[in-house]
Amino acid sequence: MTSLRDADDNAVTNGDSASTPGNDVLDLAFAVQGRELPRAHRAALAAALQRALPWLDEAGGMAVHRLNVATGGGPVALLSGRTRLTLRLPRRLAPAAAQLCGTTLDVAGQPLVIGAAHERELLAFGTLFAHFVAAEGAAAEGDEAAFLNDVQRELATLGVQARAICGRHQRVEGGALGGYSLMLDHLDAAASRRVQSRGLGRHRLWGCGVFVPHRSAAAVGLPPE
Repeated sequence: MTSLRDADDNAVTNGDSASTPGNDVLDLAFAVQGRELPRAHRAALAAALQRALPWLDEAGGMAVHRLNVATGGGPVALLSGRTRLTLRLPRRLAPAAAQLCGTTLDVAGQPLVIGAAHERELLAFGTLFAHFVAAEGAAAEGDEAAFLNDVQRELATLGVQARAICGRHQRVEGGALGGYSLMLDHLDAAASRRVQSRGLGRHRLWGCGVFVPHRSAAAVGLPPE
């Protein structure tokens, strides 16, 4: 993943700046303190957030980025001092969400102390990446062609044209959800913001279908097409 410092070099530059004051969706990143969480914590984190912020609703355009935790195969995931809890939400709701600062969430019996919040603008990169997009039906069971067909239908609904590059099939939340990592390439600025603002698939409060800027498809050895 690229850092925000690389934005000027990597954001789409077709007359639309990397971040636009009029953009009505942003990321709100909170510092957190905690020792560990269950590795399958997506549903528990979403439930804890909805207890603290009852208005938090995927249908209202809100999403939760996945937490960056230590890799491994065990049932427990360790948190680092650099872990951030990041909400993607309409700009007008950022002050209400900032009320999380100073609270402690109970995530499956583990305390997660919420610290200071920082706003981050969405950057109009031509390549985006989601660590996990939840699939349904045959796609959830590992049918990659079915998954890509579903992705293209959803992109068409959003009015977005992009090359979709599917990663490996995964199961998360103790096997409850099947899906894939997904890269979208050849996005113009408007499409990039639309995908980031809306996401793809279900369970965005569980960190699914949430897209972030990526350096480029070429950076991971894929042909430019």
